[in-house]
Amino acid sequence: MEASSSPCASCKLLRRRCTKDCIFAPYFPPNDPLKFAIVHKIFGASNVSKMLQKVSVDQRADTVSSIVYEANARMRDPVYGCVGIISFLQNEVSQLEMQLAEVHAEILSFQMQQPVAPMTFPTTQMDQSCMFEHSRN
Repeated sequence: MEASSSPCASCKLLRRRCTKDCIFAPYFPPNDPLKFAIVHKIFGASNVSKMLQKVSVDQRADTVSSIVYEANARMRDPVYGCVGIISFLQNEVSQLEMQLAEVHAEILSFQMQQPVAPMTFPTTQMDQSCMFEHSRN
């Protein structure tokens, strides 16, 4: 972190000097302080730092994204967090699958009740004249 730029959201919240090798700086910019505040409240800065150090640099952005998502979910539902959201969505999918099966059954039932129309083939004018001549003979 350069001396002229403002500290990252983490260092600002924790009232620390933001160094150029700050592990939080790339993922918690100063213009989005709420993002780190929620993560800090749920997991703590030390735990988040440890998690980021355990993953490779190329995986850190995805890790932060997951941590932020889980922290937001935990703010909404402190007991279940993401698991509550997943469970709710799985329930929705099950209900929609049952509704779809019912609609398919209704369509099949409707199709079975419809009489099958006899197959007719279009006739050309020449076919009709041949039929007329053939019936006269």
